Amino acid sequence: MTNIIVFLACICFLFIIGKIFIVPIKWITKLIFNSILGALLICAINLIGGIWAFHIGVNALTAIMVGILGIPGAICLVVITLLI
Repeated sequence: MTNIIVFLACICFLFIIGKIFIVPIKWITKLIFNSILGALLICAINLIGGIWAFHIGVNALTAIMVGILGIPGAICLVVITLLI
C-alpha cells in the first residue's frame, strides 16, 4: 500500500516539476526562433542596403533585439545606425 502511495506521489511530483519548467522552455524556444528570424531580417536589410553602402552588424544583440521587438526593432536598428 505504501509503495502505491509513493508511486503516486512521485508521479504528482514529476507532473508539478514538468509544469514549472515547461513555461520557461517554451519562452526560450520562442526567443531563439524569433532571434533567428531577426537575423534573417537584418541580412535582408543588409542585402537591400548594400546598394547604398548601408550595413547593420549581425550579432547576438541585434538578432535578439529584432527577435524580441520584431519589425519595430529592425526599424530602431536602422534609425540608430543612421544616427551613428
